[in-house]
Amino acid sequence: MRSLFLLLWRNNFTLLFLFLWTICFYLIIRNNNFQQVSVFNSTNKVTASVLEAVNYVKEYINLKENNASLARENARLKSLLPDAYYENGVVKTIVADSTRSQQYSFITSRVVNNSVNRRNNYLTLDKGSVHGVKKDMGVISSSGVVGIVKDVSEHYCTVMSVLHKNTRISTRFKNSNYFGSLVWDGSDSKIASLLEVPKHVKFNNGDTLVTTVYSTIFPEGVMVGIVSGSELKPGDNFYAIKVRLSTNFANLSHVYIVDNLLKSEQLGLEAQTLSTDDN
Repeated sequence: MRSLFLLLWRNNFTLLFLFLWTICFYLIIRNNNFQQVSVFNSTNKVTASVLEAVNYVKEYINLKENNASLARENARLKSLLPDAYYENGVVKTIVADSTRSQQYSFITSRVVNNSVNRRNNYLTLDKGSVHGVKKDMGVISSSGVVGIVKDVSEHYCTVMSVLHKNTRISTRFKNSNYFGSLVWDGSDSKIASLLEVPKHVKFNNGDTLVTTVYSTIFPEGVMVGIVSGSELKPGDNFYAIKVRLSTNFANLSHVYIVDNLLKSEQLGLEAQTLSTDDN
């Protein structure tokens, strides 16, 4: 306490000056409207700045808690979206025509897994045996050929992509009946090769390539790609044709599984003919 009195006594003139200055300031503001408005506005600005700083500090302190709350809310909302539910039903497109018998039906499916940067690439689709999917069915997209069903479980199936060393697709020029086998060399997910095209065949870069009628897996005329280049080495009888694939395998989301309704009949008849020849 004695130290406090000594401090006040040593600074008595300064304290007196501040006291008198405060009284003068108060009297000036009280008796002049202009000064009252100016001080009021200044006070409001200072108060607003202080409150803003305080709120900023509070928000920063509570940031972790707010983020956790938002994450919980996002999880709840996502669980209500249609994508969170497994679609147990199946959309199967069938064409009815009194003058023709249907050969193909199509099962819509969603891609749930995919690879493009391996030597042997596969896709996983969200349709399986309960939806009518069987091994060796064809898979296409709105832009072209995708691959062939390899294995099937109850609710899923895997697809051997066009980007696989063992995939061979019968492919022809759209403007002619000349055909060959489409294969992938593993170097570029956008480029494949069309082999076994005789050297007398006339074609140009940019020509369209589609599936042939010789396949029991794909309907005829499904887009495959366009010719982007060719090579014919001396002494060779067949072209090696570069094909720019029409399907963007790095951006697949929805596809169609192809069911050839007459496949068993055709294969059964051909097997019977072969067995007859063998006898």
